[in-house]
Amino acid sequence: QVQLVESGGGLVQAGGSLTLSCAASGRTLSSYAMGWFRQAPGKEREFVAAIRWSTTDYAGSVKGRFTVSRDNSKNTVSLQMNSLKPEDTAVYYCVASTLVPTGTIPRGRGMYNYWGQGTQVTVSS
Repeated sequence: QVQLVESGGGLVQAGGSLTLSCAASGRTLSSYAMGWFRQAPGKEREFVAAIRWSTTDYAGSVKGRFTVSRDNSKNTVSLQMNSLKPEDTAVYYCVASTLVPTGTIPRGRGMYNYWGQGTQVTVSS
């Protein structure tokens, strides 16, 4: 059974930076897509960023500000968030997908079959 555990959330001022980390256990995920979704109050859960090997994909709202990376030797994925805005406030979820073919980075929520418990990120104005 795969478990994903996030860390690194917190409160930061607008314009600041924060790094989220996620550690996977139970299975080696080096050949699968891993990434992040987020859900703000009253909004649907949305794709943020994902990585598969060295290929990355980002939502338009975070491109240029967030960087997703992974360490396959440690089975971890991270999200470096810079130039944070109040609208980035949300619960951030670490995700992994073992459902899609090699080389694909899915964006659909239903394509990720493993989820962390979420970590709160609050950006104050």
